[in-house]
Amino acid sequence: MLDNLSKTLRKTTDKIANAVFLDKKLVDSIIKDLQRALIEADVNVQLVLEITKKIKSVALDERIKGIEKKEHIIKLLHDELLSILGTSKQIVLSKKNIFMFVGLYGNGKTTTIGKIALYYSKRGHKVCALGLDVHRPAAPEQLKQICDKIKIPVFIDKNEKSPSKIYNKYKSELKNYEIVLVDTAGRDALSKDLIKELKSLNSLIKPTETFLVMSADIGQAAKAQAQEFKKSANISGVIITRMDSTAKAGGALTACSEVKAPVVFIGVGEKPQDLEIFNPESFLSRLLDMGDLQSLIDKVHSALTPQQIQEQQSRLQEGKLTMHDLISQIEAMDSMGGISKLTSLIPGFGKAKESLSEEQLETQEQKIKNYKNIYNSMTLDERENPELLEKQSSRIQRIAHGSGTTTSQVRSLLKQYKMLNEMIKSQSSLSSGNLDQKTIMKFAKKFGKKMKF
Repeated sequence: MLDNLSKTLRKTTDKIANAVFLDKKLVDSIIKDLQRALIEADVNVQLVLEITKKIKSVALDERIKGIEKKEHIIKLLHDELLSILGTSKQIVLSKKNIFMFVGLYGNGKTTTIGKIALYYSKRGHKVCALGLDVHRPAAPEQLKQICDKIKIPVFIDKNEKSPSKIYNKYKSELKNYEIVLVDTAGRDALSKDLIKELKSLNSLIKPTETFLVMSADIGQAAKAQAQEFKKSANISGVIITRMDSTAKAGGALTACSEVKAPVVFIGVGEKPQDLEIFNPESFLSRLLDMGDLQSLIDKVHSALTPQQIQEQQSRLQEGKLTMHDLISQIEAMDSMGGISKLTSLIPGFGKAKESLSEEQLETQEQKIKNYKNIYNSMTLDERENPELLEKQSSRIQRIAHGSGTTTSQVRSLLKQYKMLNEMIKSQSSLSSGNLDQKTIMKFAKKFGKKMKF
């Protein structure tokens, strides 16, 4: 996700901070790199020129001296980038909420509904989905398959071809849910027929939120699409999908900001959990390798149920960590996107990720899979009392054979478990069970130094 832009922004801020003198040659070099990275990210050329013109003007202003100038330029760069990303929109839930999803074919509308359903259900809300896409033959079945997988109730009628009749059929049942997610029909283009249908549904359903779902790879075309849907469907926010698979996502993000259609969520992968709230400040912080701890906390809540989090925090308060807890955390990390996605959320870890090759990342991911296999090959007694394995090498050999791993890999898991247990006991800040940002930063720093997953 915008890796090249992220690298350039970090290099730019480093160049400015480390420069003894900001002469014209250095400024021109910085501006050129910045322009190239922003244009490659598909940011509107006019916006790019405006930003870089302001930065160059400040950099060459002789009235601003020394360190003050460096700080001024870096702040200006930050503020300008933030301004083109737009403002954040917070979804405020009421007792009854109806979210209507609109968009053209192939943008991931139905898949996104599944992600939104999982996001809110994991946070304790009673959610269901309603299929009103009667034009695409496979749409009702696709929505059903997605919702069944995440155990979300879904209301569809494969034989009915009138969206309004389907809605009226299930209207009384929908009242039993706190959040109703409505899948509507798409088209290859925003036609008169689609506009008429959306206006009719809007009048009938009266949604509390109407989200336009569009793919990040459409770039600058996002501006026209957001404008048209805002005018015809009265959209209240935008959800951008496939943020993980394109380097041109900057176009979609900035285009939405230009037409004042706030981006609410972004899709960052194919898994149901791969959804994030879009916050411009957090997003920019991640690009600058300053991390995004709020998104990290949010991902934890998407991977674990409130009950699981409470149970683990209770044990942490007591300074206890079971082997099951460790494996649960590994599985949660895997469902959150693995090492490659989580490193960008922890301050300072972006550069560490750059030093790792794809092969090294794959090795780490495989190591995590091996740990899960090792755990599954243990007896209940061994899981509850891992110290038994340290005394009996025959047990370690049996587990290695059963899990398709080596004895050294089994010992490696035991070592990580023991070390993590010691760390938990020493973390007095965790005794309250509150996972605040400061605690996570301390824990991440210590984890990064001692643990070698």
